[in-house]
Amino acid sequence: MVKEDIRKVPVHLGFILDGNRRWAKSKGLPQLEGHRRGFNRLTELVDNCIKKGVKNVTVFAFSTENWNRSKEEVDYLMNLFREMLDKTAQKLHEKDVRVRVVGRIEDFASDIQKKMQEVMEKTKNNSTLTFNIGLSYGGRAEIVDATKRIIKDGLRPEDITEEKFAEYIYEVGQPDPDVIVRTSGEQRISGFMLWQAAYSEFYFTDVCWPDFDEKELDRVIDDFNQRERRFGK
Repeated sequence: MVKEDIRKVPVHLGFILDGNRRWAKSKGLPQLEGHRRGFNRLTELVDNCIKKGVKNVTVFAFSTENWNRSKEEVDYLMNLFREMLDKTAQKLHEKDVRVRVVGRIEDFASDIQKKMQEVMEKTKNNSTLTFNIGLSYGGRAEIVDATKRIIKDGLRPEDITEEKFAEYIYEVGQPDPDVIVRTSGEQRISGFMLWQAAYSEFYFTDVCWPDFDEKELDRVIDDFNQRERRFGK
C-alpha cells in the first residue's frame, strides 16, 4: 500500500453504483431496502473523498433506462430522491459541497425538478468538493442533448472542436474523471460518461455498493497510484 501522505489523489472520481438489490438479497432483506442502504452510503462517500482530497465526484444514481423498472421500484426511488434533496443536500451544503444534478431533469415530477434547482442554486458557490448526481442520465443522451444545444445555438461546423463540444455536456467546466469505479463485479460502463471517459482508468470491484467504505476507496486510490497514464503518448 502506498503511504497515504505521498499518494497521488484523483481529482475526479466517477462511480457506477451497482449491487444494491443483490446486497439486500444476500442479507435476506427486501430488494428496495438495498436502495436505501445505497443512498445512505453517499454521504459517507462524500466525507471520505473530502478527507482524501478528491475535488470532484460523479455518481451514476439513476439511468435513462431505469425508468423501465417496475412502478413500485421507480416510485420508491423517486421518494428517496426527494429525501436526499431535502435532507442530505443540506448536510452537504454545510460541508461546503457543491451539488449538481446531471441528466434529463425534465423527466422528473415538477416537485423533484424544483428541489433539484433549489439545491443547485443554494450550493453553487461551494468549493470544497463538487458532487455530481447522475439522474435520468445516459452517456448517449448526454451527447445527443449537447448536439441539440449546439444546433440551437447556430454553431457552424467549422466552429465545432472537442473543446467547444465540451462546453455543451452536462458537466461543463469540470475535469474528466481520472478513475471510474463500478461495484458488484460487473465489468461494463453502461453508458456512463461516454464523452468524458476517453482516458479514464477503470476500477472494478466485487463489493456491492452498500458495502463500499473508506477502505474500498483507499484501494481505488492505491490502484490509481500503480497506473501509468500516457494519454496516447
